[in-house]
Formats: sequence, C-alpha cells, structure tokens
Amino acid sequence: MPLMRKLGRRGPEVGAIGLGTFSFSHAYGQADSRESLRTLDRALELGCTLLDTADSYGAGENERWLGRMLEGRRHTVVLGTKIGLARDRDGKVIGRDGRSDTLRRAVDASLRRLRTDFLDVCTLHRVDPAVPIEDSIGAMAEAVAEGKVRLLGLSEIEPAELLRANNIHPIAAVQSEFALWTRDPEREIIPLCEQLGAAFIAFSPLGRGLLAAPQSLKLEEGDFRRSLPRFQADNLTRNLELAETVRSIATRRGATPSQIALAWVLRAGPNVFAIVGTRSSAHIEENLAAQNFHLTPEELDELDRTFTPEAIGGDRYAHGSIFGPNKHQSFSQQMQ
Repeated sequence: MPLMRKLGRRGPEVGAIGLGTFSFSHAYGQADSRESLRTLDRALELGCTLLDTADSYGAGENERWLGRMLEGRRHTVVLGTKIGLARDRDGKVIGRDGRSDTLRRAVDASLRRLRTDFLDVCTLHRVDPAVPIEDSIGAMAEAVAEGKVRLLGLSEIEPAELLRANNIHPIAAVQSEFALWTRDPEREIIPLCEQLGAAFIAFSPLGRGLLAAPQSLKLEEGDFRRSLPRFQADNLTRNLELAETVRSIATRRGATPSQIALAWVLRAGPNVFAIVGTRSSAHIEENLAAQNFHLTPEELDELDRTFTPEAIGGDRYAHGSIFGPNKHQSFSQQMQ
C-alpha cells in the first residue's frame, strides 16, 4: 500500500512517492514512448497518482504526450506542471520569465496541451530576478480564482522568497533537489514548509540515477547529465565512490540502492514527498516499494558520515546555469 501524505494543508492525500515525467520525452538520452506508457500505467496501478511535468520539458511535448495518455483517466491523478521558463523558437530554454502576462498565457497553454480544464498544482519553475515574486504569484493566484488551478507551488526557492509568496497566496508545495548528495533543504526550507503547511517535494532524489545504479551508470549521447559538473571527470569518480556506501547498505538489507536513497529522503519529515523520474516499469515498482522501508539509526549515521558537503564532487549546475538556484538569467532582462 502507498504511504499516503497530505499535499499541503489544503491539498489531497497522495502517495509519498510521485512520478516525474522529465525523462519521458527527452533529457536522459533516447526515450521509448511505449516503455514510458508502461511505466505510467504501472505507476497508476500501484497507487502512484502524483504526476509532475513542465511546459519546458521537450518544449511542451511532454505535456502533450501526458495529456494523450491520461485521456479518460485524468480524474484518477493529481496533476502538476511548472511554468515560468522562456524558450527560443527551437524550444531551447534561454532564461526565466515570471511576468504576469507570460504566466497567464502559460497556464492556458498547459491546459490545452494536457487536455484538462484545471491543473491540480501549478508551480513557478524558477523565480525571475527581474520580476517581484509578488507579481508572479499574483498572476498565478488569478488562475486559481478562475478555477484553472487548484494549488500553487514554487521550485528552488529561497526562504525569504517563500514567505513573500505565501503572503500573496498560500503555497501548497515547494519543489527542490533533495538527495543524499544535495542536503541544503534540510536546514531551512523543509522546516519552513512544515511551519507554513506546505508540502516539500524532492526532485532528483536518486542523484539523477547515480545513487540508484552506481555500477551501471551510462550517459548516452544527448544525455543532459553530461553538462552537469557532478557527472564529469574526477567529480564523477568521487561521487561513484560515495554511492558505494548506498549499495553496501542495500546489499546488507536485501534492498536496492534506490530504496535506500528514497527511504533516506522520506524520513526527513511528514510533509516530504519524492518525485522519481524513471521511465522503466520495473524501476517504478522498485522505487514505490521504498515507501514503507525504514533505515536504522546506525544506517542513517553511516550515510550522514559519508555524504558530507565537502565530500561531494562538483556543483549541481555549471556556473551561470539558468537552472541554478542563485545564478540565473532572466529573459525579461535580456529584452531590456
């Protein structure tokens, strides 16, 4: 049975592990639409009903695919998407755009692509430094008032920004990368979310696959992880060595590395969820089994001693990346 948790103070109950569709259409090398569909189907069969996408995934193609696949069963899922990134004519993300008019249009476009009348959760993908967050959230709150959106979320947010946004409209969920090798949210964001009655949703809880399969990690041509510092040269070697601790604990417990890594994430609080980005029907079964897996105090201590901040090789993103939490570029600034 899924481990059920409430998605924010005003949200529905969903399984603690949700399904991210980032890899279904792009990002981790060649995608297989048939296997992606099998993964989606199996996830729903096993009670995994929290689904996450974004209008920037595959330049909207991810939403279109998901809209087609959910036809006739949209009511069975809690569907969230993210908006607020600017793209060029080829679909490449070129910056952040949190302007009110842009976000209003983005909500309507996502509704069309997803073939739905409303979004359960609409998340601001990244804060635009050129636009007051009050303006961005205000525009998204209008979509709530119009019945187009039920809950609002933020992604990769600073505590002060979260408080400012929550003053405009209640924030139901905050997304951020959170995993054994990315532990910053534990200090402030997760406790603040609990205080505000918001869910915290960890993306990339398996270290973008490195923690799940350290011995068989392969980066195909076109895999965006090739651009990430943690997957390059000596950094990758160091991080694979750290991941061996996860594999060792898994072997002793008769579990898999992904189950150990996910159990570690979920133990962070009753308001914590994890979004897994697998596109394998076998892996989704394995991942969902982590919902009721508990680590011992000794195992937690071993993981904490291994994954210290200074032990991790490389930053999350390259310097100046649009996606980095504090090093970003605004599309609206480019246009000035």
